[in-house]
Amino acid sequence: MKLLKPAFCATFRGMEKQACDLLVTASRMLTGTEQPGIGGNAGVAVRDGKILEAGPAEKLEAAWMPSVRCDLGNALLMPGLVNAHTHVPMTFLRGFADDLPLMEWLTKHIFPVEAHLTDRIVSLGARLGMYEMMRTGTTAFVDSYLLEINVLQEAERMGMRCVGGEALFAFPSPAYDGWNGAEALYREQAVRFGGRGRVQLAVMPHSVYTTSDDVLRRSMRLAEELDLMLHIHLSESAGEVEQCRSLHQDRRPVAYARDMGLLNERAVLAHMVDVMDEELETVAASGAAIVHNPVSNLKLASGFARVQDMLMAGIPVSLGTDGACSNNSLDMFETMKLTAILAKGCTGDATAVPAMKALGMATVEGARIFRTPGLGTMAPGAPADMIALDLDEPNLCPIFNEVSHAVYAASGKDCVFTMVDGRILYDHGCYTDGLYADTAAEMQELVEWVKAKV
Repeated sequence: MKLLKPAFCATFRGMEKQACDLLVTASRMLTGTEQPGIGGNAGVAVRDGKILEAGPAEKLEAAWMPSVRCDLGNALLMPGLVNAHTHVPMTFLRGFADDLPLMEWLTKHIFPVEAHLTDRIVSLGARLGMYEMMRTGTTAFVDSYLLEINVLQEAERMGMRCVGGEALFAFPSPAYDGWNGAEALYREQAVRFGGRGRVQLAVMPHSVYTTSDDVLRRSMRLAEELDLMLHIHLSESAGEVEQCRSLHQDRRPVAYARDMGLLNERAVLAHMVDVMDEELETVAASGAAIVHNPVSNLKLASGFARVQDMLMAGIPVSLGTDGACSNNSLDMFETMKLTAILAKGCTGDATAVPAMKALGMATVEGARIFRTPGLGTMAPGAPADMIALDLDEPNLCPIFNEVSHAVYAASGKDCVFTMVDGRILYDHGCYTDGLYADTAAEMQELVEWVKAKV
């Protein structure tokens, strides 16, 4: 990328140019899912972390005088992707306990290691996960984990956009002892992260099989009182469904969640793999949203989510990678492609999830969780969250359709530029905070620590 600083204020046809902080230009641009791609040189003017205008480069260069000019060359500029369900610190367990079904993987391998977590481990894992997301085109993520305050603090420091919350259980965790401790923790963190800024708080009960009636009801009441979203794993596998039925008077997870008051417009339901028609109707009527995690669902043999049916029911569906321990990457481009082609293969309908729909699921649909106007688009007034793909890569040449390339041809490793709120976080191999090498070295040391715990 070329950075150019204009030395003087110019005029165009007698009109003085308006000042902006940054003018980003590239050979092509996708402004969002409602507009076609802009072929030929395109640009985005940015001031105070917001997009002022996006369009043909010649028009923007005539109208705006930037403090800094970023020329990305032969690249596709597009909105940053939103990872709507993940557990970012689990990068420290990448490749640990592979090739196991969900319940065995979780109860016999993951939970025992997580019982020994420390603030340092969570912070390092979160930092590495955010580097991976910056590198692969994700600018915003929704996260739930233990000792989650470390994730929120790292996101705040590193410049990523995040909605996060401490995982809530019916049993004590490393961060609290019982519901009263958990509620006090949330109230304390809401003072700092309870607004609608770049880093936000959400209430995160883990699942129906690790909580209780009391925890679930109180979780929604707390979300309503603090005006927060609520995020929960639900109907992830047939095993979860059977466990829920055995624990809760033969009620399946959706019915049980409804009875606990969880299904409303604040609720975001992760996975929803093992569901029936009437359950999709219940979710649609409630206003709740679903996050589809195809890579994790396949790796854990949880099944195939009925994405086309969800969309036809009118349910908002976004995309997530889940954690790096059950994926094993945080690459949202991989998730987009698999979402589109898996829906086609499962239904026998090549139009089931078109490329434009998959792109929308990875941008504007995930952005709903952040309640931030314009997020997931390049519209005026939207946050300046954008990425660029290197169109000189052989897998992106030639180009007929920008959306097709973004969904079917691109890899996260084609991303060369990542910006959040007008701040450049990653630029052609360079992480701008300068801590990546140290973080990677420290993470390697954790391998022996994990081995000692199993």
